[in-house]
Formats: sequence, C-alpha cells, structure tokens
Amino acid sequence: MTRNVRLSAAMVLIASLSVAAGCGYNDLQGLDEDTKAAWSEVVNQYQRRADLIPNLVATVKGYAAHEQETLENVVQARAQATGIQVTPETLQDPAKFEQFQKAQAGLSSALGRLIAVAENYPNLKADQNFRDLQSQLEGTENRIAVARKRYIDRVAEYNKMVRFFPTNLTAKFILHMEEKPNFTVADEKAVAKPPEVKF
Repeated sequence: MTRNVRLSAAMVLIASLSVAAGCGYNDLQGLDEDTKAAWSEVVNQYQRRADLIPNLVATVKGYAAHEQETLENVVQARAQATGIQVTPETLQDPAKFEQFQKAQAGLSSALGRLIAVAENYPNLKADQNFRDLQSQLEGTENRIAVARKRYIDRVAEYNKMVRFFPTNLTAKFILHMEEKPNFTVADEKAVAKPPEVKF
C-alpha cells in the first residue's frame, strides 16, 4: 500500500467517524431509553395510587356506608384506570396515550369526591387509618407530579433530537423514530382561568 492510499483510507475513516458522530444515532437511542424509563416511573406511581384505593374505600365504607354511589364511582374509576394495558408502544400511539390520561384523570376526580365526602364525617377524619391512607395518597399524588414532570422533560429532549437537523435524518430514515406524545390538559382554557376566591 502506498503512502497516498493509506492517507486516503485514514481520511475516509476519519470522515466516516465524524459523520457517524454527527448523526446522533447513540444519542437518539439513549433518549428513547430515557423516555421509556421516565414513563415506567409514571406508570409505577399511578399503580401505587391504585393499590392504595381499596384500603381507602374500605375505611370510608365503614363510616359512610350510605355514600355508596361515591364509593362505587371510585372503584369503577380505578378499574378503568388499571384496565388499560400500558406498554412502551403506548408512547407511540397518541390515541392510547390520551385514553390512559383520561382514565387517570377520571380516577383523580373520583378520589377528590371521596376525600370531599370524608369532610362530612368527623369520626372518619379522626380515624388514624384514614389519615394514614390520605397522607400516603397525597404523597403519591406528589410523586405522580414529579414523575410526570421528569417524563415531560425527557420527551421534550427526545422530540427536539428527533426534529433537529441533522439528527432528524437518522431518526426518520434510519431508526424510523417519530415524536412521542406528552401529557396535556383536557381543557387548557379552564386551567388558564384564575380560580374564583370567595370569602
């Protein structure tokens, strides 16, 4: 091999490595795994909440048996929320993702009504088991918010990488990656409106 051929081969190798480094293949793969891990944590926290509900319902039932409709709504909302099969593919399907979001929002709403019912029963509010469960539930809601925020951040990072040039070429043509859906608010106008405070 002549010196010029070796030099040309070395330059081709260096150019190939530069192109490979600039294509973002490994970064895209890493971000994809990060979003899946962040999503798993969201699902884990939702499952933790679902696991607390039977004990909470049983405790409330002991004090507020005639609040049957509220209790049944919580049980039904839990069944709907846990009945949705969540897989990494859910992240690629906006309709399934939205269905999961709606089920979790329904469960949050039903739990809110259940906690409001407890306000009418001083003995229930004083029950140590109920207070412990309520505290665990509040902690879980905070964990859900943190897990969702981490997921939102990971998806934003991933989606930028999928859309920005030149990594978008690798994402689209080599890896066939699309943007991932993110959490949304059902009624953005209602959330944006400041709450009314009456004294």
